[in-house]
Amino acid sequence: MGTLRDLQFALQLKIEELRQRDTLIDELELELDTKDELIRRLQEELDRYRTTVCLSGPSASAAPQIEGMERAKMHTVISEPFSPDPVTLARISHKSCDKSQQSQSLIQAGLLKNDLLKNLDEGEMRAVTSCTYRCSINQNCTVIQEGSAGEQAFILEEGRLSVTQDGCKLLTIEPGDTIGELALLYNCTFPFSVSGKLWGDRIGCFKVEACSLNNSSI
Repeated sequence: MGTLRDLQFALQLKIEELRQRDTLIDELELELDTKDELIRRLQEELDRYRTTVCLSGPSASAAPQIEGMERAKMHTVISEPFSPDPVTLARISHKSCDKSQQSQSLIQAGLLKNDLLKNLDEGEMRAVTSCTYRCSINQNCTVIQEGSAGEQAFILEEGRLSVTQDGCKLLTIEPGDTIGELALLYNCTFPFSVSGKLWGDRIGCFKVEACSLNNSSI
């Protein structure tokens, strides 16, 4: 058995160990609080960005934050699902364009990925799919000009599209993504520009025009 001095020394060591552990816990809690505050601020920034996109398109001030999110989809969450009225569906059916089953599947997959269009019923989905038609885009060609009227939307088949605002890159549209549907459906101007970016031999997409969709039921 150790002497009283040895026991006192061991007790002091244990007390010091506990003190250091408490200090470490305090530091970790402070670091956790700091990270929680950072997460809260980033969430507020994200909420403001989403609101900006919903109302008027992507904010140029958010471009540096979006730059690292190349594969983010430029989709806007709308509380009311889009549902074409009978007149709209008639127009769509009238403009039907033949396309392969693979193309139809790609178009429908793009619509289902889009928060604004994913609630279309089966008949509406077929009608919108039927009215789209394929088009090709040259490298660096401007597909959508910032400030132009929202008269068309695109579902990218292959290649990539670069989205910019005031000359600042916002994001890259990948195959299967939809672009331009918000301005088209709500009859407003495009708050961004979209240009072709070569990837493979060509840039192919499916195009939907204003005469096929309108905002009468939104």
